[in-house]
Amino acid sequence: MENKKNGRAPVSQKPHRIEKPEHPEQIGGSVRIQINEKELVVPLGTTILEACRDNQIHVPTLCHHDDLCIAGVCRVCVVEVENMRTLQASCAFPITAPIKINTATPMVRKARKHIIDLLLSEHYGECYSCFRNNNCELQTLAKEYGVDHYNFGHIEKPKYKVDTSSFSVVRDMDKCVLCKRCIRTCIDLQEVGVLEAVGRGDETHIGTFLDKQLSDVICINCGQCINRCPTGALRANDPRDEIWEAIDNPKKHVVIQTAPSPRAAIGEEFGLEAGHSMTGELNTAMRRIGFDKVFDTNFTADLTIMEEGTELILRLYNALVKGEDANKVPQFTSCSPGWVKYLEHFYPEYIDNLSSAKSPQQMFGAVIKTLYAQEANIDPADIVTVAVMPCSAKKFECNRPEMVDSGFKDVDYGLTTRELAQMIKETGIHLPELPKSEFDDPFGNASGAGLIFGATGGVMEAALRTVVELVTGGKVEDLFENANITPLRGFEGIRYVELPIAEVGEVPEMYKRYFDTWDWLKGATLKVAVAHGTANAKKVMEDIKAGGKFSECHFIEFMGCPGGCLGGGGQPIPTNATIRAKRAEAIYAEDEGLPIRKSHENPHIGYIYENFLTDGPCGHKSHELLHTTYTKRGEYIA
Repeated sequence: MENKKNGRAPVSQKPHRIEKPEHPEQIGGSVRIQINEKELVVPLGTTILEACRDNQIHVPTLCHHDDLCIAGVCRVCVVEVENMRTLQASCAFPITAPIKINTATPMVRKARKHIIDLLLSEHYGECYSCFRNNNCELQTLAKEYGVDHYNFGHIEKPKYKVDTSSFSVVRDMDKCVLCKRCIRTCIDLQEVGVLEAVGRGDETHIGTFLDKQLSDVICINCGQCINRCPTGALRANDPRDEIWEAIDNPKKHVVIQTAPSPRAAIGEEFGLEAGHSMTGELNTAMRRIGFDKVFDTNFTADLTIMEEGTELILRLYNALVKGEDANKVPQFTSCSPGWVKYLEHFYPEYIDNLSSAKSPQQMFGAVIKTLYAQEANIDPADIVTVAVMPCSAKKFECNRPEMVDSGFKDVDYGLTTRELAQMIKETGIHLPELPKSEFDDPFGNASGAGLIFGATGGVMEAALRTVVELVTGGKVEDLFENANITPLRGFEGIRYVELPIAEVGEVPEMYKRYFDTWDWLKGATLKVAVAHGTANAKKVMEDIKAGGKFSECHFIEFMGCPGGCLGGGGQPIPTNATIRAKRAEAIYAEDEGLPIRKSHENPHIGYIYENFLTDGPCGHKSHELLHTTYTKRGEYIA
């Protein structure tokens, strides 16, 4: 099976040092080489860069990224290979025969410095005012190679207009170094294809179709290009100034909700290793910043499970019992706005399969400006809702014109993890030093099911924890140890699980207005799938179109970003597979320690249905506030 990252067959053997080397020769599937006079054995096809990194030999890079295919365009990683006339790009040089490599000769050093000088000559902008200051790979390289002036001159004035048309992504091509990471991210990693190299020679730049603004092309706002850009050429559209203004306005009641993924990653912005959950410290920080209330998005993730899970049950009932609307199964999750926009652009004929349930972010906005406003006796016009999300697409989502079911804009501002970290720093707070505190009531209690929304497979696992118990009347722990549905976890691009329903229980009271028995599900096999990143979503959708295995699924979770929300376009930079895995570990560890781990067992969810959404999940009131479309009471919406 081909490894997309480096174009060679994956190998398990790592390069290792040979204490008593023989003369270089091929050994089975390996080859003897020398790097800086060290004798090594590496698997055939290993790139020079991989061999160096696996042996702690530093080679600088710029266009290379672990998540992306090889490009070899920047040449910063050049090395000398004996008997070769020119320097070689180590990232793009597969080792297929014995060779001698040197990574630190005078020619290599001078070449790298000249390349950095040339990159800086085409790079316009003041580092101190750039959002990537002190986290810019070009800046780091300039410091590493002692570049303290412009040897080849520099751009005196901007050449390109900054594109601020998108709610999510801002493009400043004067800061671009043509590494083409954004192109490889958009085309290869996400398979969207918005960005491309335009022009030739000195006129080459990264552009869109006909050089249109991002708001006018099929950008899905995922922000994955931002996470892999080495400079400040791409950034999120930042609303911090407006939020500070609201906080400083005594007439405004400013509330903030935080999703699980930022809590598992924000410590990285303060120098911590990946994998530290900072939930309690973050709550304290947000109060000290000046937010009036700090709420947990996991609460409406639990609410999403009740609404989306009920919608799934009703779709299955209509398809299996009534023989209606069979084409609306499988049901697709709808909490990832990047995925939703991808579906709208590329597979609009399947929009009916998309759950009508809003995302937890948008459900929270609607609840805050209705139920919360009533109970707190606050005019919703004076409430400002802010959402801290791992996702740049959430900025687009909260600005969609249909997201006003509360009578106001449901969510006023979307903040990325990076932007919230900057607000905390502006206040002079060092997050890891803060004491822990809890979320505010009435939306401070949430389940572990809502928490694991942050990892790929988490929405499906949360849904099954609830649906299995509602249908069978038993405990999910009887099927999966400690309620951990591990077949849905992991970072494989696509996962598929079958769950036989051998026995059924009594129909809960909230569903008796729809049907009075589960017998129509007895003996059925629930088929579900999980896909993360839109390249994997495309594979599933094409399979569905062809009538393949996934067309037989009942429920499919799609996430727009690799790894799910924890790999979102608003998360700390850098990102790679190891970092995303550590963030997932932090999320699952926090879930294990919570007293409530199923959405339907959250008492605050029961309270909201008893006192506010009184006709239950997918009822009249919930469809008005928590779904994107509405028909008459008692019908599910697609």
